[in-house]
Amino acid sequence: MNPTPYLFFNGDCREALELYADVFDAKIEAMMTFAEMPPSEEYPIPDDRKDWIMHGAIQWSDGGMLMASDNAMANSDAMAGNSISMALPTVEAGREAFDRLSQGGEASMSYGPTFWTPGFGTVADRFGTRWMISTSAPFPDA
Repeated sequence: MNPTPYLFFNGDCREALELYADVFDAKIEAMMTFAEMPPSEEYPIPDDRKDWIMHGAIQWSDGGMLMASDNAMANSDAMAGNSISMALPTVEAGREAFDRLSQGGEASMSYGPTFWTPGFGTVADRFGTRWMISTSAPFPDA
């Protein structure tokens, strides 16, 4: 059994999932809008939010998934106390993912070598999603 992170956004879920799918070469599996769900008197969706994502999912090449949606009430806080950890196969792939996620975001630990891996960094992207980007590559022989 593998846990699946489920992220909530306030209107930019589509943009976030498209970025993550592109950065990590993942496949978008679902992108359903609020307009596609049956109408509900109990949970009415404002007209200006009907194109927001009710449910979205991307599939990593190794079988893992990331799911997300927009909060129709637009009151979701950015991630706090959580990060998504991604280990890429090479130092260069890790750096590229880190650099792309950093655009418009804020790095809290620059990507570089540590005592446990030749590439690691932490960043909150422009959507507020927090990432721990590392590499599973071994240290080069000294």
